Amino acid sequence: MILGGDIGGTNTRLAVFDDDGRRLAGAPKHTYPSREHDGLVAIVRRFLEETGVRVGAACFGVAGPVKNGRSVATNLPWIIDAAELARELGARAWVINDLEATAWGIAALGPDELAELSPGAPDAAGNIAVVAAGTGLGEAALYWDGQRHHPFATEGGHATLAPGDDVEAELLAWLRRRTGGHVSWERVVSGPGLVSIYEFLRDTGRGEEPAWLADALREGDPGSTISRMALEQKSPLCVEALHRFAGLYGSEAGNAALKLMATGGVYLGGGIAPRIVSKLADGTFRARFLAKGRMRPLLESMPVRVVLNDQAGLLGAGRCAAVRIAG
Repeated sequence: MILGGDIGGTNTRLAVFDDDGRRLAGAPKHTYPSREHDGLVAIVRRFLEETGVRVGAACFGVAGPVKNGRSVATNLPWIIDAAELARELGARAWVINDLEATAWGIAALGPDELAELSPGAPDAAGNIAVVAAGTGLGEAALYWDGQRHHPFATEGGHATLAPGDDVEAELLAWLRRRTGGHVSWERVVSGPGLVSIYEFLRDTGRGEEPAWLADALREGDPGSTISRMALEQKSPLCVEALHRFAGLYGSEAGNAALKLMATGGVYLGGGIAPRIVSKLADGTFRARFLAKGRMRPLLESMPVRVVLNDQAGLLGAGRCAAVRIAG
């Protein structure tokens, strides 16, 4: 059996798969609060003790760059090392980037786990891009060799932000003053990025923040609150912030599609896209995705889909281990 893991700043999800990378019916699947543990080894040890399972291989997707099987987690005070995990498990273990794990999971998704934003060409095939906004902005890809896809990680979300109009140029200058230097796409296409867009619009007089909204932002997660108020049409300021967010998401997804020549499609993963599908589908995202001048026909041929299954990274970790075992 295979142990798969999706390691997040909030939760660590572990599940057991068969040696084909498929979830076993009734097999253990546990979620642990990440910050209540000293590291991934402690969680893995607890999982094994609680379930009594023995595994022959394991793969863990973690947010952050991975080099030589080792990663310093982006949102956790952990160092995650494949060699250490292999010793704990007594089995082969791999550590991969979380978006690479999501890329591995794409092939395991059914039609009902995807929402189409742009159909693309009927015979679309080739490389695939994965762009995922959540706590940060993750990007990965699957290279097509003519017979199968090969997932790989990137850190494209940290590339330099390019504004699409005068308002976004002001936003870029505003963010530069805030950060003191480099401004990446992640600064706007992420949960914290949506909050920054909202605050920029508010602070530059492009909308009013009533007292009830200020209270709601303080009491709950501000990004989720802004999205909800926008989708429910309860705040013009939130509506404009989410509109800008969707446009910027489309711009960067188009950038990734061109750089990776993603003729096989573009998939939007992460936690935000499934919650705002109605906004992404209203044309704002697609208009900016396609706005690449002479490359518009190429982008029109690329399918764009939202990944609705929030377990895609976990499924991908299991598939990755299965493929590597098989050689």
